[in-house]
Amino acid sequence: MFSQALTARTDSIARHLETVFLFAQNDIRTTLIPVTIFALSAAPKYDPIHAWHAPLWIWFHLLQFNLANQIQDPEEDRKNKPSRPIPAGRISIDSAADMRWVMIPVCLMLSLRYGTQALLASTVFAVFNIWYNELHGDKMGLSKNVLTAIIYGCAEVGGTIAVGSYNSRIDKVGALAVALSSTVFATTLHAQDFKDEEGDRLTGRRTLPTIFPKAARFSMMVGIPLWSFVLSRVWKLDALSTTAFVAYGAYVGTRFVMYDTVGADKQSCKFYSLWFTLSHLLPGYWRFFYGV
Repeated sequence: MFSQALTARTDSIARHLETVFLFAQNDIRTTLIPVTIFALSAAPKYDPIHAWHAPLWIWFHLLQFNLANQIQDPEEDRKNKPSRPIPAGRISIDSAADMRWVMIPVCLMLSLRYGTQALLASTVFAVFNIWYNELHGDKMGLSKNVLTAIIYGCAEVGGTIAVGSYNSRIDKVGALAVALSSTVFATTLHAQDFKDEEGDRLTGRRTLPTIFPKAARFSMMVGIPLWSFVLSRVWKLDALSTTAFVAYGAYVGTRFVMYDTVGADKQSCKFYSLWFTLSHLLPGYWRFFYGV
């Protein structure tokens, strides 16, 4: 009797943990890994033993964002993303909404452990999360890009601080890295929207690819290699590394113009994610070769 009850309880806990994991599963490749890499590269100094603090801080805030996002339009998810926890029937909308608001004080208390800058990053993250989701800032292409970039920048700040010791702070190099990364993201984020263009048109979501389809694709061909060159100069890459990074950026950007099927856009988005992840290594390159 006891063993059966224990097994049932264990299975229930495991299912709940899996549900929590599924809320942010899709952001592991696009956000958790790149921002963790950024935090380790941009931090002025950190103890390797503390490295796991960065993905922990980032994951809690990703969960906060995804809970807010996925309770907005569960009917759309039921059609387009039925494996998500709510349309899959793993959790009710009301329970997810309760979790969504509980995550704000949870994230703030977690951030308090890392000092005032981390607490400020978490607060700004929560405010713009509300703007993006509850106030529907994601419905317009330009505001979506800007809001997402700000939220992403907050994640970078929090992750970078969490890697350091208690009450650590971001230095000027780290601040420059966050500013550049957020600007790059704001101007290239729509690379992730091309693959969803047809569905966005059906639901009335206004993204740059639905508003300016040709111009948005052309901006990829110009913007990604241009940013590759600018970042290479800012972080003082050697000639060979600069050539390779700019060439890869040109390849990624050109793909969006030459190949415009849904399947090709999905593949191009993966190449873009790799390019953006590589760009997160550049502050670490500078610190290794030029940092004091």
